[in-house]
Amino acid sequence: MGIVIGIDVGISTTKIVGLRDQQVISPIRITAADPVTSLYGAFGKYLHDNNISLGDVEQVMVTGVGSSYINEPVYGLPTGKTDEFIADGLGARFESGLTKAIVVSMGTGTSFVQCDGDNIQHIGGIGIGGGTLQGLSRVMLNTRDPQQIQSLANQGDISHINLSIGDISSRPLPGLPMDATASLFSKAQYNAPKEDIALGIITMVLQTIGSAAILAALNSGIKDFVLIGNLTLWPQCQKVYPNLEKFYGVRFHIPQYSEFCTAIGAALYYFKGFQP
Repeated sequence: MGIVIGIDVGISTTKIVGLRDQQVISPIRITAADPVTSLYGAFGKYLHDNNISLGDVEQVMVTGVGSSYINEPVYGLPTGKTDEFIADGLGARFESGLTKAIVVSMGTGTSFVQCDGDNIQHIGGIGIGGGTLQGLSRVMLNTRDPQQIQSLANQGDISHINLSIGDISSRPLPGLPMDATASLFSKAQYNAPKEDIALGIITMVLQTIGSAAILAALNSGIKDFVLIGNLTLWPQCQKVYPNLEKFYGVRFHIPQYSEFCTAIGAALYYFKGFQP
């Protein structure tokens, strides 16, 4: 069996991965001015970097919002399309090893996909994600550079920005410890340092996504959440989500290839016997 290439095509960023014998091969990410340029650039680089010839490729599977621009076989190879939400579920399930979970796809906005065995369905989403983080950072910090935002946030103090239970109560409330957030950005002052603002923005976006995911799981019995997408790479995830786990008795999982789960799921769509 040859290699199946999964490609997650965004508007300007394309993620590509190969699967052979259920093994992930060297995922990469490419940014370009438009989805078609991004896809073909990523595909060519992927083949070159991994010494793969066109003859080694059995199938190409594309997904993502930019896949609507791809209406012909990629480099003349058999090419199919995968629904993005199905790809999210398949990739997250494969990478996490969980058969029952809610997949939290943290992209420009955030979508929720419920997985229960082979039943994978989109259950909603919120308009808060990486786009929100970048937009607020442009307005409030005059930058959209992730490295600069993270560098500022690493020196920030969230207690200067968010109101905690300890700020409004002399004792913990039922189910809420003193350090739980009572109100995001409620303590921010007009002259707040950029470092505190940066950390406040990141914490607000991540915490809102996590809280919305937990609410989306109400009455489902699901306690496991698989986080995928670019925001999973932000180091603040390692603090925000363990805190939510402690407060709500749930589990957040970030797989090894969290950034590439949708591309992996696109390839699995073919491997699992779905019709392209």
